[in-house]
Amino acid sequence: MSRITHNCAGMPRRDFLQLGLGGGVGLGLASLLRLQAHGAVVPVGAGKPGAKPGRKVNCIMIWLDGGPSHYETFDPKPDAPAEIRGSLGTIPTTVPGVHFSEVLPHLAKTADKVTVVRSICHKDPNHGGGNHYMMTGAKTPVPVACGAFVTFHPSFGSVVSHHRGLTNGIPAYMSVPRVSRSGGPNFLGGKHAPFVINGNPNEKGFQVRDVVLPTEISEGRAASRRELRASLDRMLRYTDKLAEDPAVTFDQYYQQGIDMVLSPQAQAAFDIHREDEKVRDTYGRNDFGQRLLMARRLVEVGVSWMTVYFGGWDHHTKLFEAYKGDMVKKLDQGVAALINDLDARGLLDSTMVLLLGEFGRTPKVNKDAGRDHWPHAMSVLMAGAGIPRGQVVGATDPKGYHASENVYRPEDFAASLYTKMGIDHAQVMHTNTGRPIQLVNNGRLIKELFV
Repeated sequence: MSRITHNCAGMPRRDFLQLGLGGGVGLGLASLLRLQAHGAVVPVGAGKPGAKPGRKVNCIMIWLDGGPSHYETFDPKPDAPAEIRGSLGTIPTTVPGVHFSEVLPHLAKTADKVTVVRSICHKDPNHGGGNHYMMTGAKTPVPVACGAFVTFHPSFGSVVSHHRGLTNGIPAYMSVPRVSRSGGPNFLGGKHAPFVINGNPNEKGFQVRDVVLPTEISEGRAASRRELRASLDRMLRYTDKLAEDPAVTFDQYYQQGIDMVLSPQAQAAFDIHREDEKVRDTYGRNDFGQRLLMARRLVEVGVSWMTVYFGGWDHHTKLFEAYKGDMVKKLDQGVAALINDLDARGLLDSTMVLLLGEFGRTPKVNKDAGRDHWPHAMSVLMAGAGIPRGQVVGATDPKGYHASENVYRPEDFAASLYTKMGIDHAQVMHTNTGRPIQLVNNGRLIKELFV
């Protein structure tokens, strides 16, 4: 199992998972299928008349929980005073005139395949509110403190799940190795919560829980579908407490479970040990790199939305020491490998890659050699799905305090990604009480992504 990571909110995953579907709850296979069988979803209103569905685009969102520094990643300020620019240098990228932080050499070589938006900003400095805003495209209706784990609006992945449904027997929305605090479905219901793949894919004996065939089946000793059903029944009930509810029988949903477990596409994608060893090495033989590889394998077989959660980016202290360490090395190698791999396989045109957190960091380095929360400037890396390559969108002022050119809001980011995925961002949805809610309120497209 991967370690529990905290930010200054101080609440680990095991605590917020108890808060229910309104928060960032993720589901095992049995729980997800049980909710699907019960139809735990409310109707969604019709989309905007005349909306044109786009080609099918899948998405891998890499979520850097805690808020990565724009200075030490994609928007360095080498000419700013020392107390602002920090102690790290810069390196040129493959795009003339564009520099990244010196700790991102692999991504610097991949810059000609991506777009970096340097001018997305908002006004919520709290982890809870910032996470919700950037994970849903909607402001929180009430102030949300650092420690709050709530979803007032469906997450991007849950909305995509609602529109896409199952493909090859596989859920549309998955998350590894956990769920962001605002990654839940809210009023869309548990049917559209993410299927969570926990554990460390870099471990020799790694298996995805609930979807690995029981030994007696995989060895060919089960001769009938009835025996298969019984084995799956035991497996699901043993591995997921929610499946033990006596009011819910396995008969209600075992067919879906069998389809998923027997899907050749699903089994091949979940078994990361089938991947070429050289490819695995390229991503990095570590937990994060192999999760990115798992994400690529899953979008290949039709998973519409993958969230790869990477926590630990709330650097109020020793930021420069941390950015020179293994965490950023994993990020740099793994994300560059993902983009290059998708491109080489011809998948980048149909796969959107997003890299972001809830906000940027303060311009002035604090007394503890760290940077604090700063929502007024942040950088978001985007690639694939027809997004132009090798460009920088927008800018911050010379000291990095505020987005100053081509300024965009989280609503604009949300409208753009939904449009890329063929979803009408202006559609009206309805809660279980019938209250209408617009998917994205007054979002405008980031025009530079559609050139």
